[in-house]
Amino acid sequence: MSRQGPRGTTRPPSRRDSRRPAVRRVPPAAPPHPTELFTQRLLLVLCGTRPPHWFARYTADRAYDDLLWLVARRPLGTGGRRPTIHEIGYFEAAADTFEVFARITAGPRLHALAFRMYLSEDRRWRVTAVELGGRPPRQSR
Repeated sequence: MSRQGPRGTTRPPSRRDSRRPAVRRVPPAAPPHPTELFTQRLLLVLCGTRPPHWFARYTADRAYDDLLWLVARRPLGTGGRRPTIHEIGYFEAAADTFEVFARITAGPRLHALAFRMYLSEDRRWRVTAVELGGRPPRQSR
């Protein structure tokens, strides 16, 4: 004759078995680097998933005009296949300023995305220039 506790075990309800492994807590993942975050955001706009005005608050100077020029030409339109980021790299040009480059595949083609971003006085990241494919978005004057 055995006495069963409330959970169908023979141990008292307040007892803890020290032989069981402790539950391991996984530390929270570090937030993504701003260069990764902005590369993903730009990719969403350039492939048509998000409208250009969604990214307008993250731009400064002529970057929004450059982005509109690129979106109008649909360089990453792949006919249903979503572009993917292969590699992201950056160069820290000055304190709180990054020049970012990324390799993006869209269908069978490989594209190069480059942009410059800085931390503004209001402590928000802003993109100041965007290029895709190594060509300047506008004619030089």
